[in-house]
Amino acid sequence: MTSKLSERSKLIAAFAAVYLIWGSTYLAIRFAIETIPPFLMAGTRFLMAGSILFLFAKTRGTPRPQLIHWRTALVVGVFLLLGGNGLVAWSEQVVPSGQAALLVTTEPLWVMIIAYTMGRERLSGTVVIGLVMGFAGVLLLVGPETIAGGERVSRIGALALTVAALSWAIGSLYSSRAPQPSSQSLASAMTMLAGGALLILAGAATGEFARFDFGAVTLRSTIALAYLSIFGSVVAFSAYLWLMRNVTPSRASTYAYVNPVIAVLVGWGFGGEGLTLRTVLAAVIIVGSVSLIISKQSAVNERKPAPKIKGRDSSESRLSKAA
Repeated sequence: MTSKLSERSKLIAAFAAVYLIWGSTYLAIRFAIETIPPFLMAGTRFLMAGSILFLFAKTRGTPRPQLIHWRTALVVGVFLLLGGNGLVAWSEQVVPSGQAALLVTTEPLWVMIIAYTMGRERLSGTVVIGLVMGFAGVLLLVGPETIAGGERVSRIGALALTVAALSWAIGSLYSSRAPQPSSQSLASAMTMLAGGALLILAGAATGEFARFDFGAVTLRSTIALAYLSIFGSVVAFSAYLWLMRNVTPSRASTYAYVNPVIAVLVGWGFGGEGLTLRTVLAAVIIVGSVSLIISKQSAVNERKPAPKIKGRDSSESRLSKAA
């Protein structure tokens, strides 16, 4: 009985971490970039988190990664962290965190479209409905102000978030088949280190070092950066890996349509962001579309054996975008 309670407690704690922590990272990003330039902030975050995970993996006797593994980490770092998280951080200078989370949630739609064009997926009626709904929700967010009331999302910010979601989709599909170490913790650490370095270089290239005033960094930005590094990228990601080993993929993937709801509520409750009819309607439409697509994918995937990918455990085959 005690053992069952312990496992149930672990399950609840893991889902709470993935739902609440990852859902709150969007507001934390907004707080962090108040006084830290976005690319430098994101780069520092992932270098810190990657270093912690790398040391953790090495203390467990993980074999040394091969050169080809570092190549994978670099490519995935370009798409998931530089093009993904980097553009999210940059966009939150002009887009509220809750609305940013909603636009980023369209990533599964891009995954399905890319997989279809590559001949790896078939578009069923349910998936087509999900795709149409998802992009209708995006259009609602960025459409004329007369639609549904409330201000629309910044067009440049929405474009950056759309590119971020597309970049995550490309990186996710690539990482699902690219050679990586058998330890997912080490693979994630390498990706974070590579991506973090690229983000620092992007910050240098865009003049962020020249604009950065270390003395002006506030306590709120510092705490937000630490929260993103430790809780968002280490704690919640470790909880996600545990869930991938202990629950079905469909249950683990529910974070994809819970996180944006949490992000909208956290942004409204703790960040002073408006909760307009436009945002609520867009949230319902986008989350509903993602739910349709993920449930369809999960139903198909769980009817066939998971593919074995050389060099790693297939149950941990994907670095989460919310890490």
